[in-house]
Amino acid sequence: MKIIDIEQWNRKEHYEFFSKMANPTFGIVTEVNCTVAHEHCQNTNISFFSYYLHKSMMAINSVKEFKFRLVENQVVEFETIHAGTTIGREDETFGFAFIPYSLEFEKFDADLRIEIEAVKSTTGLRLNENDMKKDLIRHSTFPWNSFTGLLHPTNHDKQESVPKITFGKFAIRDGKKYLPISIEAHHGLVDGLHFAKYLEKFQKLLDQTS
Repeated sequence: MKIIDIEQWNRKEHYEFFSKMANPTFGIVTEVNCTVAHEHCQNTNISFFSYYLHKSMMAINSVKEFKFRLVENQVVEFETIHAGTTIGREDETFGFAFIPYSLEFEKFDADLRIEIEAVKSTTGLRLNENDMKKDLIRHSTFPWNSFTGLLHPTNHDKQESVPKITFGKFAIRDGKKYLPISIEAHHGLVDGLHFAKYLEKFQKLLDQTS
């Protein structure tokens, strides 16, 4: 973890301007083409959810600004960002899961499977120390439908700096599959350009089959 010298930071004014707002969070809803990725998962018997979540984390870790967080009123940069996500249960509740980031998909997928089983064998939200960490991205899924808008619950805590990403059910248009995605982040730390960098990298990774 590296502390950012705000006085020497080229985002100093941006950070101070947005941090004064009652709610410094901003977000977008868009989509990525997941046609190649989904077909690859079908052909190789790989979990599509695990696959695109891993690609998302690879893209996140390629954009420095998604590694910035507020810790004890200081801006810090983490070396690695991990995955937090929600996992549904058969009783129609969900629990939280934490998956350490690994560049190797097989390791990430194995850890995710362990977490899925752990969530399904417990009740409640499954809150633990991992949910209090800041070196992660909070992922959610809405697998029942596609969407063009999304609203998260919030307490408008100005120190809340962990980005949120939500995925929906892919929609099919003209034979291609499009995965809806909502992204939210603290505008003092992240700009729209950084959203675009993440989405560009994410799309490139989804279009690869190796």
